[in-house]
Amino acid sequence: MTSIKDNDSFSNEYKAAVPESNPRIGHMEEVDQFTPAELDARKLIYPGMHNPQVLNIFRELRTQLLQLQKKKNFVCMVSSVSNQGGGSFVAHNLASVFALDKAKTSLVLDANLYSPSAQKLIFGEAEIGITDYLSDSEIGIKDIVYATGIQRLRAIPLGSNSEGAAEYFESEKMLAFIDEVKSRYADRYIFIDAPPVVNSSEARILAGLVDMVVLVVPHGRVTTDKIQAAINIVDEDKLAGLIYNN
Repeated sequence: MTSIKDNDSFSNEYKAAVPESNPRIGHMEEVDQFTPAELDARKLIYPGMHNPQVLNIFRELRTQLLQLQKKKNFVCMVSSVSNQGGGSFVAHNLASVFALDKAKTSLVLDANLYSPSAQKLIFGEAEIGITDYLSDSEIGIKDIVYATGIQRLRAIPLGSNSEGAAEYFESEKMLAFIDEVKSRYADRYIFIDAPPVVNSSEARILAGLVDMVVLVVPHGRVTTDKIQAAINIVDEDKLAGLIYNN
């Protein structure tokens, strides 16, 4: 698809603490928006950022994904080829760029068991998430969807009950959940932040549930054989492309 950089226009460390003066007002209610400094600290794109090239790259990626799905809403899994490869960075910013369009909404589902990060998008503490929903019949979808510091972007955190997540993700309840969050709103685009596909059975399961898969390749850190192994795992019809992350 293209290549991106996640280090030129953002600070190298996640430094911004969630301000106590901005608690979550309600799962689906709008909360205060992140300031430019908070967006920079979270490595999130926004209009007016210091390096507009990064924003423009994600806008182009948005166009390409919409063209692949003939402008219909979709569920897209984002997975890095290796650990710490930038999969969460790409998932969060793909969701962010879709939310910039006032005619669209987006949702990030954190399924990255080994490095969850959806909390960065949410003001306050997100107490329950997708694994809690899948393991507890008394928890509804509305209980795990949180507003974020970005307008029109929602987030579902991983949750506290991640043991046995492979079985949860393979369940009929997970299949019904994916169908529900996609079909309820025709203007909603869902991005699943998944573990590295080569090293994770959970990512392989999730790849079978989505409309498309984007693989993130950390530039200069993985071999061609490892990239090919990741491609081989994903259904050829679902592979949207590779994003090279510098």
